[in-house]
Amino acid sequence: MELRVIEKTDTELRIEIAGEDHTFMNVLKGELLEADGVSAATYNMNPEQSGGQTEPVLSITTEDGRDPLDALADGASAVRETTDAFKDAFETAA
Repeated sequence: MELRVIEKTDTELRIEIAGEDHTFMNVLKGELLEADGVSAATYNMNPEQSGGQTEPVLSITTEDGRDPLDALADGASAVRETTDAFKDAFETAA
């Protein structure tokens, strides 16, 4: 996975996440939307609408002084916790 910051302000972040698809991006977006201080999270990976871009671009908007990079880090940690819990439950059930 390769990350490239496209734009960063105090309340907004646009970052390209190379090598990922809708599966990961939807999970990450969902975790971000549940996070405190995140007012919006979305991604785009449609090359026809984005000038030929094929890698997903994640956009995060925060509020209440929350740094969008911190929100992204917390969202990624939440994804890891969810997948670890699923793995443990699966192994227990098997």
